[in-house]
Amino acid sequence: MILTALALGLALLAAASPCLGLGSSGSGGASVPSVVTEASHARDGCEGKNFYTRSAFVSAAGAFPGFAHGGTEADGKREIAAFFAHVTFETGYFCYINQINGRGQASCDSGVKQWPCAPGKQYYGRGPLQISWNFNYGPAGQSIGFDALGDPDRVAQDPVISFKTALWLWMSSAHQVVPQGFGATIRALHGALECNGNSPATVNARVGYYKEYCKQFGVGPGNNLTC
Repeated sequence: MILTALALGLALLAAASPCLGLGSSGSGGASVPSVVTEASHARDGCEGKNFYTRSAFVSAAGAFPGFAHGGTEADGKREIAAFFAHVTFETGYFCYINQINGRGQASCDSGVKQWPCAPGKQYYGRGPLQISWNFNYGPAGQSIGFDALGDPDRVAQDPVISFKTALWLWMSSAHQVVPQGFGATIRALHGALECNGNSPATVNARVGYYKEYCKQFGVGPGNNLTC
């Protein structure tokens, strides 16, 4: 996963929060369409402006019925808050679709025979959670239903596909640890790079976003926020 510059990430914490509203649902988690009531707006000049929309996210989330479910309504809201906290940081506040300076960087592990890289294709970070490497693109595409190895650029071109890849990554790596606290989701997604004191500024930036979303959704952030 590629991160925006730390200075940008920290500065963004002081910016106004995305336009995400509150909502309620019955038992068994939170109603995603009710919680996420408006799209988040990227700054003018950002490639993500008009790409990361509410309709694209809600459409993508419909393909993952376990997302924000499996616990109480408050648990569901915390999971949505956690997801968007990571997305907000990874995309520089919904600005970036493609990894900064990603083209030309190593993004193919030729040793993973199950998911062979297509000639001339690059698997650098794209989308809300900046999915990277052929061993992630391959199974994500298989699960979602498109040729991610043959057409990785589609993640940066189709907003629904883009959110689906992010939700696939989330459900594969972070969903099951949400009850352990936000810090566990950082460890699941970025542990070797950020946890155990490797990048405290980055961890604190993610936690700041998470707390802000929880505040908007009217839930407490819970314990174990860092890793």
